[in-house]
Amino acid sequence: MRLSIIPVTALLLTACAPEPAPVTGSLPFFGDGYRFKGDVCRRLGESDATAEYLDHTADLVGCPEDAENLGVFVIDTSAVEVARQDGYVIYSVPIS
Repeated sequence: MRLSIIPVTALLLTACAPEPAPVTGSLPFFGDGYRFKGDVCRRLGESDATAEYLDHTADLVGCPEDAENLGVFVIDTSAVEVARQDGYVIYSVPIS
């Protein structure tokens, strides 16, 4: 029973969050996947499109909007959505 409460709570918190600002320009992806090699999410480097979201205390990560486990990714990594562009959700993920 307790496990069913967590996704509902996460959904409600997401619904209350402000809509992230759109990003323009191309996304500078690098690496073979974020967290594990082959993951669909990947780190983002510095560019005009990402400069305002970069932070030395967090990784900037882009995930396809249609990825199956975005909710799990957000919960597991404490990721915060900061923008969307070209079919990707851009997250700031605190470095642990």
